[in-house]
Amino acid sequence: MATKDFESKTELLKLEDGPEVISLRKCQLIVTDGATRGKKITLSKDKMSIGKREDNDLVVADKTVSRKHFEIDYVDDAFLLRDLGSTNGTYLNSSRVKEVYLSPGDLIKIGGTTLEFVAFDEKVKIDPSDREAFGELVGRSRKMRQIFSILEKISPSQATVIIEGETGTGKDLVAKAIHEHSGKKSSPFIVFDCSAVAANLIESELFGHEKGSFTGAHKSRRGAFEAASGGIIFLDEIGELASDLQPKLLRALEQREIRRVGSNVPVKIDVRVICATNRNLRKEVQAGNFREDLYYRLSVVKILIPSLRERPEDIPLIVEHFLKERPFNKNTDGTLRVTKVEDEALKMFSRYEWPGNVRELHNVVERAVSFADGNTLTRKNLEYIFAELEHGEERTERMTIDSDIPFKDAKQHVVENFEREYLTELLKQHNYNLSKASREAQIDRKHLRNLVKKYDIPTKE
Repeated sequence: MATKDFESKTELLKLEDGPEVISLRKCQLIVTDGATRGKKITLSKDKMSIGKREDNDLVVADKTVSRKHFEIDYVDDAFLLRDLGSTNGTYLNSSRVKEVYLSPGDLIKIGGTTLEFVAFDEKVKIDPSDREAFGELVGRSRKMRQIFSILEKISPSQATVIIEGETGTGKDLVAKAIHEHSGKKSSPFIVFDCSAVAANLIESELFGHEKGSFTGAHKSRRGAFEAASGGIIFLDEIGELASDLQPKLLRALEQREIRRVGSNVPVKIDVRVICATNRNLRKEVQAGNFREDLYYRLSVVKILIPSLRERPEDIPLIVEHFLKERPFNKNTDGTLRVTKVEDEALKMFSRYEWPGNVRELHNVVERAVSFADGNTLTRKNLEYIFAELEHGEERTERMTIDSDIPFKDAKQHVVENFEREYLTELLKQHNYNLSKASREAQIDRKHLRNLVKKYDIPTKE
């Protein structure tokens, strides 16, 4: 029977055109009232000036406007308006200003002219990279190679990034790859899961707290932002961030400083922010669940990770990667247990829809390896596993939901049950070693220790 040998080079598949997966934030000034109504300019330079003199980037034909009225600086992924000592002043949403950060929808009035600051997502055409891997990400599909191409460009920068995609698509691997190729590989990479922290603790976990600021705060503690100083903070499940915390996060991003809970003293931060969500944040903004100004601030670069069913041509390469790199396929001496996969087995991998995406594929490959008798993964090794997946044999029972309590409380109960079960199993697998468990789970060790203490799970410490 034909087999695929993973010691040899995989042949490149033919690429097909598909929808773009990258969008960049673009901003414009549009004259909405005045003599030059309808005129607009894209803010494409680090500094742009507006006034009635001909050498301005945007020339406003209005006698009540100064020759150099105001300028806009691009600073830390945001646009800062600065009045240049104009005669009649610059007004933002009816208030006179000297210097202010702009948000989408802001109205700027100078003399008899009104301008609107507009932000929008622009899909861009990206030439696919020649590479088939970036960090731990692998793929030869056009969409993935486009992602590799943009990651090559943005990783060394300080650009804020939003990563969108279904659960299990590898959004965390994108964030890790950016960090590894940022030129600051030795700098901190702090993962903060916005959906995994109790609502009453999330502000303290993000921004830190001072001793005595709340019950149980026995000593001062820095938060995730301070821990990430000089590096990257990865805000996973950003779409779950409570509405009352969104303006505080926005303020931290704009002012590049945070305030610990219980303190009025600002702490300067030098942190690059990468976010991930399985939601469509643009739709969340339209539904009123996510602040537009925060979305604008975060979406300098937006990357949509395709589901596995959208890139079936990547499956053989991903399987190859798992077999070569994952510990479950290695003997104690480091040699590989399975080195080949039958063509029939590969066809079974490719026919399945993979609702759990790459994470589910990883679990299936790991189980199949445990069934393999020799060095070849066969159709027989997979038949039982796919029978379970496709026909629902031995499905996990549906968890009990108490609909008689408020949604927020019910959700918290589900999250706490998940955390308790996950952490118990995680620590058991790592012989209750906190350091090993935190590395495997890719969460901050201090955060893990707090969760373990919360659920009274034993450790070796």
